[in-house]
Amino acid sequence: MANKRRPGRTRSTEVGEVRTLERGLMLLEALSEAETLSLSELARRTELSPSTAYRLLETLRKRGFADWDEDRGLWKVGLRAYQVGSAFLTRGGLVDAAMPEMEKLVDELNETVNLAVLDGNEAVYIAQVEGRQLIRMFTRIGARAPLYCTGVGKALLMGHSEAETRRMLGAGPFRPFTRKTLTTPEAFLDAIREAQRWGFALDNEEREEGVRCIAAPVRDNRGKVVASMSLSAPASRVPDERVQSLGERIRRAADAVSARLGWKVQGSG
Repeated sequence: MANKRRPGRTRSTEVGEVRTLERGLMLLEALSEAETLSLSELARRTELSPSTAYRLLETLRKRGFADWDEDRGLWKVGLRAYQVGSAFLTRGGLVDAAMPEMEKLVDELNETVNLAVLDGNEAVYIAQVEGRQLIRMFTRIGARAPLYCTGVGKALLMGHSEAETRRMLGAGPFRPFTRKTLTTPEAFLDAIREAQRWGFALDNEEREEGVRCIAAPVRDNRGKVVASMSLSAPASRVPDERVQSLGERIRRAADAVSARLGWKVQGSG
């Protein structure tokens, strides 16, 4: 049976439309890898002419998939792209990969475990398995939290350069939530360096008095940090002498999720 085409459409038209879609996706991929890029750099990376790249970016901007930072003259991924990506994360990708490890941690440690992703300069909680203690931590799914005073926020930034981290956080000083909140970029960057050495991050009562959080990064098949997994508990149940062992356990769980997403964990062969 012959293929039917709409009147007025030719095969060359269809090929051209597919090519346009492919080029638009190339631009989105380039933006996702670098966070912000100038038009000339985007054109270079995608091997498109600046005029073609601009035309496609304007179409993506109108649909919400790309955003233009007029003050800095840079393009970045738009909110709509994040929303579409979140559908994968929550329906069949990241959450499904993480849930077995999260449940295993709760069974073993009996404390609440969270999963968060980066959205702009905030962490967004996308999954949680509650602990079974009488006093336990609870975070609403979809809730947002600052990066500078949370374990999940620190872990999400462990894969970023210091320049990127400074740009995302701003010049400070940051709002103090408790007397232990890190309120300057320098103090925060010191904490990130320490987290990178350990392989996990610690929120030492920096967002809420009496609550400690230990978190580790989750990576995709390219090694890019796409989420963070954390354990939250009253500080009395996470004393200094347990931080190292709990941190290593959270890191192993996060690495197991990363392996499910295609990342080859260092030292795995």
